[in-house]
Amino acid sequence: MKQQQATPQRPDRTSPGSLEDIGDVIDVEQAEAALVEHYPRLVRLAYLVLPPGQGRGRRVLAAHAVVQRTLPRQRSSTRGLGLPAQRAGTDAAIDPSYAFVRLRVLRAALAAGRSRRWLPTVPPPLPQVWGLRLFPRSGGADELALDQSLSALSGPGRAAFVLRDLERLSAPETRRVLEAAGVAHPREALDEAERAKTPAGSRDRSLLESPEFDPCALQARPPDLIRRRQHGRAVLTAGAAVLVCGALLGLPGDGWGPDGAAAPPYARNAAAEAALDPGKLAVSSATAWKHAARQDFSAWPARGDRIHDRALLRRALAVWARPGAGVPVSATPGTPTGPAAGPAQLLFAGVVDHVVVVLFHDGLRVVRYAEAADGEGQSDGTGAAVDFARTDGAAADSASALVVSRTQGNVRYLTAPWVKSARLVDLVKPDAAGGPVRIGPSGMTDPVPTAQTAEKCAAWPALRVGGRLLTDLGELTPARLTYGTPRKPGEATAPRAERAWARTACQLAAVRGQGVRAVNAWEFAHQPLPGGAGTAAWLCTRAETWRGPGSRTMAQIQTPAPAGQPYATGTVAARAEGGTACGPRAPRALAGVLWKSASGQWWLLAAGSHQVASITATGSVHGRTPGRLLTLPAKTGDRAELKGRLANGKGIEAVG
Repeated sequence: MKQQQATPQRPDRTSPGSLEDIGDVIDVEQAEAALVEHYPRLVRLAYLVLPPGQGRGRRVLAAHAVVQRTLPRQRSSTRGLGLPAQRAGTDAAIDPSYAFVRLRVLRAALAAGRSRRWLPTVPPPLPQVWGLRLFPRSGGADELALDQSLSALSGPGRAAFVLRDLERLSAPETRRVLEAAGVAHPREALDEAERAKTPAGSRDRSLLESPEFDPCALQARPPDLIRRRQHGRAVLTAGAAVLVCGALLGLPGDGWGPDGAAAPPYARNAAAEAALDPGKLAVSSATAWKHAARQDFSAWPARGDRIHDRALLRRALAVWARPGAGVPVSATPGTPTGPAAGPAQLLFAGVVDHVVVVLFHDGLRVVRYAEAADGEGQSDGTGAAVDFARTDGAAADSASALVVSRTQGNVRYLTAPWVKSARLVDLVKPDAAGGPVRIGPSGMTDPVPTAQTAEKCAAWPALRVGGRLLTDLGELTPARLTYGTPRKPGEATAPRAERAWARTACQLAAVRGQGVRAVNAWEFAHQPLPGGAGTAAWLCTRAETWRGPGSRTMAQIQTPAPAGQPYATGTVAARAEGGTACGPRAPRALAGVLWKSASGQWWLLAAGSHQVASITATGSVHGRTPGRLLTLPAKTGDRAELKGRLANGKGIEAVG
């Protein structure tokens, strides 16, 4: 494990391993702004990467289609995307939003080249240009030679050529972007681009930026007029046949009726039709939870003022099964978005904050359907949305509440029928009294504030439901916060637990939107600081997901807080994705950090959980100590590798 440096009072949070490196998020609006601003540049990149086998005109349309379909449907993490580090200058590649969109364009262009299916088989909606062929302006002999040279390269080779010579990325940056785009052998792609025979001028962007390769500067020519006339007759005949078939399908009979924003049905079978029938929805009684063998979402009664609106329920089920092209669909990581295998359970249907909301549960997922309360956009899908969240294995502890509405920095929860009271607390201010949150007759709370970003972490609201502590992480299910050993985490109710979470809460921004089920904070060691600077607490914070894989572990050190800031945020010393560290399967931890005392002396601090019998440091700082606490003098910039030995003789690696 590579150690990080610290400031006089606490380790430096701007070091490479700090929390700010985890889970950077790009909003849809940021991605859209980058796409609009750099649209010609992105289309040129797609045009150059796409293979030229189908002609220049078809490649132009494919390049525009690739770029226009790269916008994400929801906020997306940039972690693991290989985004290049920021550089000096005004190059747009330093913009994370542009780099994010560029990577999606590159992935789509490479995938389109592999499948050879560049354009949809069904024509796009109007407006269109009929009777014209569009293609870039012709260049000279050098442009033609460069185009032929690029044609001889593979798709990854063209991508490497364009990233290096048009985008001006260095070789390591190009390799990282190619890896993130799914290229199996990025080094080979770079070597192939280096071997390409190119005319003079192609290495200084002058040829790559010429009109020959600009899909936005086009010239028009007519197609084959005789063939177009023949195709026109065929289209008229096919159109008449479609009208006749459509009229027959629309006759009264076994049709499902208006499905709102749903796409046309594509299959009919007994299970699929049962899943779309509002009359077959499972509905629990108001008292079923009192006698249920297990208190989970299946024991929730159906609530809300629209649970008997069959037209609404039919529409919601149809959109769930077949969301139309205009319906935004979001899902937590690892959550399938397909239709239900059979009749689902109805949890809620009603109007919330001027939006009609329907909540379903199918045993594996909670599904939220929302549409405008005034009915606007139901026919074309612009007023509807569907969200999916995985909830398999939920029990009373993790089935206490669901997010039913999110507006203007506030969130409303639908609480379980066994929840009788709720209280709003601020995690970063445990001494504040908080206040009660009203729960209406339908089980829905009044609006409560939701947490902001880590940069604005002046408060972190949470909901205390009974003894359980819940917080919103941007998903349908709030995450449960616990405190204690990994195998027996308890409720965060004791003063010691509240103090630990007060200095940890702002770190939760790193796991927002990751499908988190619960987060446990575990104080595994306390270490005296050199020079009588007090005692530091070592915590391991582990976020478990609903899907199992994808957990995130952070080891942090909480040094004595500065004067006037009793709950200053601790510092992440190490982090890991996946694995078993600090979890119930491996309830142990080892972490270290470089720390600078008030006198200016640097120290390597390391601590392990109670199972650790010895710690060894190698590298720039080396030494060994029996026991689970290590303190060694160091210098600024030192790096050290830590290894521990358990009491049973087995080794233990440091977190991260």
